[in-house]
Amino acid sequence: MNIGTASEKSGLPAKTIRYYEDIGLIRSDRAGNGYRDYSMADVHRLRFLQRSRSLGFSVEECRQLLSLYSDKERASADVKAIAKTKLGEIDRKLAELTELRNALRHLVQTCHGDDRPDCPIIEGLSGRAREQ
Repeated sequence: MNIGTASEKSGLPAKTIRYYEDIGLIRSDRAGNGYRDYSMADVHRLRFLQRSRSLGFSVEECRQLLSLYSDKERASADVKAIAKTKLGEIDRKLAELTELRNALRHLVQTCHGDDRPDCPIIEGLSGRAREQ
């Protein structure tokens, strides 16, 4: 199938498919006319990549996962280790975002939001609130 059909079946834009091919994540055959020719197995790999990327895996992590996907002798422990590492990264990011939200919430709650020039948000952002 051509790239347009592979794009429709995988849910990925043709540009992304070309990018994945350029960086070696997938490899298509070439038809007699030189156009890319994708198989259903290629579409399955593209869907796998799309789902992996949507879960936050990096291109390199996707490369590892795709290699394990293709390896019928793989150990599930190898797959779990990659997913567990990603889960730890997400947990750390969530903790950081929670801290940011709490700090900003505190600044917003302490600001009067009126016509006065003093503003705890500006003071907090400038670091002056800590110096006092």
